[in-house]
Amino acid sequence: MLFALGEPVAFVALVVAFLLGLALRAVAMRFTARIVGLGDGRPLVRFSPRHDIDPFGAVSAAIGGVGWGRQVTIDEVPNWRGRGRAAAVFAAGPVACILAGELIIAAFAFVYPAEILNFATPGMILRGFQPMAAGGQVMLSLGVGLLTFGLLALIPIPPLDGFGILWFALRKPGPSMAWLRLWFEDKNVGALVLLVCAFFPTGYPLLLTIIDFLGALFLRIWA
Repeated sequence: MLFALGEPVAFVALVVAFLLGLALRAVAMRFTARIVGLGDGRPLVRFSPRHDIDPFGAVSAAIGGVGWGRQVTIDEVPNWRGRGRAAAVFAAGPVACILAGELIIAAFAFVYPAEILNFATPGMILRGFQPMAAGGQVMLSLGVGLLTFGLLALIPIPPLDGFGILWFALRKPGPSMAWLRLWFEDKNVGALVLLVCAFFPTGYPLLLTIIDFLGALFLRIWA
């Protein structure tokens, strides 16, 4: 996000998009847990910056342009009613953010000239490349910010939600999954790897290259 400081409107919109992504992810996961019968019976907990922001994810968003929320471990989601329901809880947050981002991008393409979507990548938008009016910058930043937040969360390594989806998709997670969980979750190697990808190479972080690969099609369909 800091690379977008040259476009103040886009920068503010990207910050708002990250916070919206955190809130939407948290609410979607808790709501889905209640719907599929995995809630604890207490009233739904709303978004709480104290409990839902991951410091490393926030740093990644500031430097690399995209970040993540507080990790929800597989121990926090019971699977006594089936692995599919548990996996649905982990998928709910990323999917909700992707759908919300796509709706905003679709609205942008309807209101503003969408030629930029023919060649722009998500990483370019996250770094402030938005030669358009302030209204268009706000819509495109919000849409791409939410979209990339959800896409990143689907990558199957801790501390991202994709790991929970993968874990519960497997009938019997093997030693390799246990090893991945030990090092990437318990020892926080996953967050370190993601931060390294967000910082290096300094010209264009590897994390944005991955996001560009995953998200380019989501922009092109509205061009």
